[in-house]
Amino acid sequence: MSHATLTPKSRSSLRGATLPKWFLWAVAAGSIAAGLGISAAAGLNSSIQWALIAAILFVLGTYAISARVEGGRQAKDRVATSMVWVAFIVAVIPLASLVWATVERGVKVLDGYFLTHSMGVVADAEVGGGIYHAILGTLEQVGIATLISVPVGVLTAIYLVEYGSGKLAKAVTFFVDVMTGIPSIVAGLFILSTWILMLDMGPSGFAGSLALSILMIPVVVRSTEEMLKLVPNELREASLALGVPKWRTILKVVLPTSVGGITTGVMLAVARITGETAPVLLLVWGTDFINANPFQDPQESLPMYIYLQFANSGGYGAAYDRAWAAALTLIAFIMILNLAARGIARWKAPKTGR
Repeated sequence: MSHATLTPKSRSSLRGATLPKWFLWAVAAGSIAAGLGISAAAGLNSSIQWALIAAILFVLGTYAISARVEGGRQAKDRVATSMVWVAFIVAVIPLASLVWATVERGVKVLDGYFLTHSMGVVADAEVGGGIYHAILGTLEQVGIATLISVPVGVLTAIYLVEYGSGKLAKAVTFFVDVMTGIPSIVAGLFILSTWILMLDMGPSGFAGSLALSILMIPVVVRSTEEMLKLVPNELREASLALGVPKWRTILKVVLPTSVGGITTGVMLAVARITGETAPVLLLVWGTDFINANPFQDPQESLPMYIYLQFANSGGYGAAYDRAWAAALTLIAFIMILNLAARGIARWKAPKTGR
């Protein structure tokens, strides 16, 4: 009994035509050239307009050529892939443009002197001054908010995942969802009405930290809750089968397993509140001098510093340059937090393999 075998030639004949790997690059180059040509002929001066024209031509060109050579099914697949790439580029371009503009304008006055001095008696129109008092205020306000929010958020998430059931758990989940969407100005008004107006405590960095903690707690709860749900139930059951109490199982098994993800969520929550301006404007007020005591008198922060410098600059001058330099410092600070979160998550991630 003989069996038919497929030779390399016969196997290749069963496959349809395939476009080369450089096909998409060629279509992209042609679309860009056509987009520039159409924009020039139509008198369009905006770079956004020709970019959109080029994107549309890229998708249409990919489908037309692929459908003719490879067939309709492969053409649809290539169109879907092309639209994903176009969406990615559309999302990245504004971000890259923002970072580039901030770096280009912020490096003009960003140096050691700028980072280690305050505004003091420097007028807004004068050259000099720095952001040391703003950096100090931001670190203290965000640090206090983190000390308040992390224990409350983590313990709430532990209750919802490990103990929560019934109406109380549903109510807690509902209010956490509501708090997630609260605007920062509402949190600032709440602390203003209670801490400053009712209790007559006065503006301070701590008042700003209270408002920031309201914004941070739901983010910590949600991120921690998702990380705890990823811990396999087999680990809990194995610990409980050995007679270990539930609280000790959570402390010694569940939390160490998910600590990397929890840390990442906390860092992202810190990055989320670091750039808030409205609560600081209402509760901290701001000052040009160094105030290392967050519990008394107005205090500066980086978002507040950027706002005041830009508002007093009129769009030019030394204050305008200081605003951009402070914005660059704030972006660098948040970037460092995110990198630290990724490093800690990778370091604390459960080890895999034999």
